[in-house]
Amino acid sequence: MRRYAAALTLALMLTAPIAKPVVAEGERAGAFDYYILSLSWSPGWCATTGDAQGADQCHPRHDHGFTLHGLWPQHETGWPSFCRTEAQDPSRRETVAMADIMGSSGLAWYQWKKHGRCSGLSAGAYFAAARQAYTAIALPREFQNLRKDLKLSAKSVEAAFLAANPGLVAEAITITCKAGRIHEARICLTRDLAPRACGADVGHDCTQAAVMEAVR
Repeated sequence: MRRYAAALTLALMLTAPIAKPVVAEGERAGAFDYYILSLSWSPGWCATTGDAQGADQCHPRHDHGFTLHGLWPQHETGWPSFCRTEAQDPSRRETVAMADIMGSSGLAWYQWKKHGRCSGLSAGAYFAAARQAYTAIALPREFQNLRKDLKLSAKSVEAAFLAANPGLVAEAITITCKAGRIHEARICLTRDLAPRACGADVGHDCTQAAVMEAVR
């Protein structure tokens, strides 16, 4: 009897259809707690990546310093990405219109795809919120026309942002480094785009002094 049962089980296993793997579709749009406004130091990105790609963003005529990397929906722990949404993707005109502060329309499109869809906003409203958040932060004057490479601590870069933005507190900003260079300033904002303390998992200032390349 046991042999018959085992044989029957094996036969059923061999003839049963193979289950297809479940493909994750991303989280539900609009389900998040706060934003991170990510500002990239363009000369550093150009030195490590953009120059090799021949990126137009790195041409000296643009004179870029801190550019908008993205406006990222966050959970108190972790973050959503590539969310499910009924919002239409942005038009070419909408992504091109963001190049003045993001450096390229391609970055605008990717940021919408990975992060913007999670906001629960339309593409136009998401880009408008990203621009509003970017323009609301005063970029430190000492970095706007930086004409020589400097080696700085993350704390000194953070201090410059705090001095330029009296409503900003240290708990709302972190400075990241990459390949020995100042990489990004990340500022935590409420869903209404007001500064707030960052979640515990967002990260902390890099601890090593890092190069900040001159603006081109």
